Amino acid sequence: MPTTKKRINVSISRDLDEALSTAAKRDGVPEATKAAELLRLGLEIDEDMLLEQIASERYRTSKKFLSHKAVWRR
Repeated sequence: MPTTKKRINVSISRDLDEALSTAAKRDGVPEATKAAELLRLGLEIDEDMLLEQIASERYRTSKKFLSHKAVWRR
């Protein structure tokens, strides 16, 4: 039966394998499901860090601030 999900092969260390197995057993889900959940979470964190860098740079280099009224008046 074909699947709609993409499959990938990942080589992991024994320590990581044990941690993944423990987390999957704790949550009562298959290891593949737990790995996908952790990968999704990691990607969200990575995106948040990138957006924070962009926002910090804008804040640091910004010279002029506009009030809410001034922005919506335009």
